Amino acid sequence: MEYQVPQFIEIEDKIFGPFTLKQFIYIAGGAGVCAIAFFYLPLLFAVLVALPVAGLTGALAFYRVNNKPFEDILEAGFVYFTGGRLYLWKKIPKTDKEIEAMTPKAAPKTDKNARAKLGLTRGKLHDLAWSLDIRSNEQLDQ
Repeated sequence: MEYQVPQFIEIEDKIFGPFTLKQFIYIAGGAGVCAIAFFYLPLLFAVLVALPVAGLTGALAFYRVNNKPFEDILEAGFVYFTGGRLYLWKKIPKTDKEIEAMTPKAAPKTDKNARAKLGLTRGKLHDLAWSLDIRSNEQLDQ
């Protein structure tokens, strides 16, 4: 038995001519607000009210950002600006005592006589390092 699978389910149906139901409601509401502004306000104030309303109406009805409707972008912006913030790291200024505790102390100076007592010279240290490098490389090869 064969079943038909609906396709193109993301596309809204055009109900009012070239407009979907949502687009028609946005345009009708914006046109109504603009008409009320022109009937009840002086011309200058009506234009100042009607221009932003018409721009918002046009954006809500037709504008898409990254293939998402403009109403989703407005909602995300509203939630972002009104929601709380979670700071995972916030720098707190340190006191002078904490700064002093964090600074490294001067290393004690080595005495040249102490090295001489142990019989360590630059040549012996170099030979020791060389033999360690060779032995470690031989162990890696095996």
